[in-house]
Formats: sequence, C-alpha cells, structure tokens
Amino acid sequence: MSTALNITGQLLMPKATAVWLIEHTALTFGQIAEFVALTEIEIEALADGEIGRGLVGRNPIEHHELTQEELDRCQADSSASLKIEKSSLPPVKARAKGPRYTPVSKRGDKPDAIAFIIKNNTEISDAQISKLVGTTKPTITAVRERTHPNTPNLRPRHPAELGLCTWQEYEKASDKGLKAQGKDPEEVKAQRLAEQQASLQQPEEESEGSQSSGGFDFSNFLGDAGSFTSSED
Repeated sequence: MSTALNITGQLLMPKATAVWLIEHTALTFGQIAEFVALTEIEIEALADGEIGRGLVGRNPIEHHELTQEELDRCQADSSASLKIEKSSLPPVKARAKGPRYTPVSKRGDKPDAIAFIIKNNTEISDAQISKLVGTTKPTITAVRERTHPNTPNLRPRHPAELGLCTWQEYEKASDKGLKAQGKDPEEVKAQRLAEQQASLQQPEEESEGSQSSGGFDFSNFLGDAGSFTSSED
C-alpha cells in the first residue's frame, strides 16, 4: 500500500482514479467528473470501455487523496461534491523559473530580438526582456551599449516573428511597462499607429512628386512652333 501524501491538492492519476470510483462506488458520473476534473462524457466513455481500456483503477483512499467518510457522505447525497484530502505538511516550494528554454537553432536570433525591443519599446524592462526572449541581463546590456560581439551584424527583428515569444506575451509586456510609467497603453498604441501610417505615406508622396516633376521635357527639342512653321513655308 502506498503512503504517498497529496501535498499539491491535485490528483496524481485522474483517469485511473475515475476508473476505481466507477467500479467500486455508487457515485454519479457528475460527482466523479467534478472530483477528477474530467467531463461527464469522458467518465461515461471510461465506464463503457470506449477509452482507457486496460487502465488499472487507482484507489484514492489508499493514496490519501480521499477519506472513507467523505466518500460515504457523497454516496448518500448525489448532489454533494467530493473534496480532495490535503496533507497537513507544508507545501513544497517551487523552484524559481529561470529564462525560458530556446531551441539551439533560434539562440542566434536573440540579440536581434533584444535590439528590436530596445529600439521600439523602451517601456519594456530588462526583466521583462529576459522572460520574453529567454536571455540574461548582461546580454541585454551588451546589445544596448553596442559592446556585443555581433553588434555590426545585428538586425532588429520582432521576437514574436522569430518565434521567441507570442504576440500576446509581447503586448502584455508592453502594456505592463506603459502602465508602470503612468501611461494609457491604448492611447500610446494609437499614437504609434498614427506615426507609422504617416511615415508610410511620406515616401509615397515624395515618389509621386518626383514623378510629376521629373518627366522628360521635349520643349527644348521642338523649338518655337511659329518659326518651325515659317521655315517650312
């Protein structure tokens, strides 16, 4: 018999626990589904053998995830909800997360992503950049101070386009940075969008102006129309 204690407050093997409850108790499918965090359809499929064939049931009482008293209470009342048994021991402290893992093929893109953020989103802090890109503060400082070994070849590129983070994560980091500065993220985004549109329109206007003023002038070769007519006469 296992003596493992449930410290996290979550079932270790939900489907196996559901199989045991189906086979050994009078609980409703709804009660079992709520306890193991599955849907009633999944519980019905387990009961009918459509899924989980060969799955051995796991006794939650033996594994200190449920008490017999709690089970009896809910079997007597079909509207009652099972409560998982938690250990009285203090929870295990989770190890602090470091920089996110980045595939080897994309690690060379990190300096480009850092350069993009520094150039376009100054409100994003170094700590946020570390989480978004999966890098370290010394690397960020090297890119910012142009002391990075690959500085001559850096090409600022959006970290989401490089696959280093998602667009939602990037927007969230930007919004957090703007709020920390006391700014309204929506107003800043609207202003930046207007500036981008204006910068795109300017080259178009300049190209149109150059086309209208830069056409070839044939008048120098035609001369005076009157003199040309008189010379023919």
